Amino acid sequence: MNRRLLPLVLACALVIAACGDDGSSSSADADPSSGESAGGTVTIEHLYGTTELDDVPQRIVSLNTQWFGALQAMGVDPVGYNVDTMAGPDGVFPWEEIPADAVPIETVDGLPFEAIAALDPDLILVTYAVTDQATYDQLNEIAPTIAALGEREVDTWQEMTTVVGEIMRDPEGAQAVIDDVEGQLADTAAELPGLEGKTFAFANYVPGDSIYVVADPDDGSSLFFQAFGMEIAPSIIEAGDGQIGRKQLSLEQIGVLDADLLVMFTNGADPSEIPGYEGLPAVQTGAVSLPDYAEVVGLNTPSPLSIPYSLAAVLPALEAAAGA
Repeated sequence: MNRRLLPLVLACALVIAACGDDGSSSSADADPSSGESAGGTVTIEHLYGTTELDDVPQRIVSLNTQWFGALQAMGVDPVGYNVDTMAGPDGVFPWEEIPADAVPIETVDGLPFEAIAALDPDLILVTYAVTDQATYDQLNEIAPTIAALGEREVDTWQEMTTVVGEIMRDPEGAQAVIDDVEGQLADTAAELPGLEGKTFAFANYVPGDSIYVVADPDDGSSLFFQAFGMEIAPSIIEAGDGQIGRKQLSLEQIGVLDADLLVMFTNGADPSEIPGYEGLPAVQTGAVSLPDYAEVVGLNTPSPLSIPYSLAAVLPALEAAAGA
């Protein structure tokens, strides 16, 4: 499954199962941006080419929760935003504040090009909702469009925030946002020095199907755990065999989750029903977090607003892994 199909997978409650195990390798990620002074043209490089912006955009449509979080962290409200029907009654996550006049846009059944065009945007920000060049070109005909920044399954929230800073001609503001969130993570790391050198597994249990686990150290979701000096368990790296994104495991392979910390989205199921689950090292020590949908999305597709929210949810498991 192509990694840019993640929202559809999310809608099916397969949050971390964003792609299948195709064993493919990726080319180097695109440099996220390069910008001139506040009065000049800014050029943003992304998966489908480059986008040039001569002026600071005033009407931005965000079709991804990561972009939305980066925008709002910078004090920018989009005129249109993507809703996630599993996030709650209003289709937004707890860390998102929706302006009264912003228009919700559903993309589960495809991009509603006419509805997007009706908002008269001067910039469109998108990631997984665009699956090919033709779809990107359709959006780009409506307004300048910036897509996913590289080949990774999930872009880092730092890169996306940096790009928003370039777009708004406020790189200092973007860096301040990054410094603030990274500071919160650093404070937690300082409080839990026992996490240094420990291993983690970030997984999704799909009942009756498989387990999907993040197997890419460069994936945007991995950096949260790396902020505490942790690394993906070697057994997972070995099973992933160099692929980007997520590795699909059979339920019989649950022993691959041989990590000091286990964060697993279970889709409402009881993971103890999986033979071998109770014997996992993290389960034995109590270093397990079973986050809800919002909490796991906040880690899986992180933004500067979602990270503090999800950190609070997994903190008890982090403390157990650290021996605190």
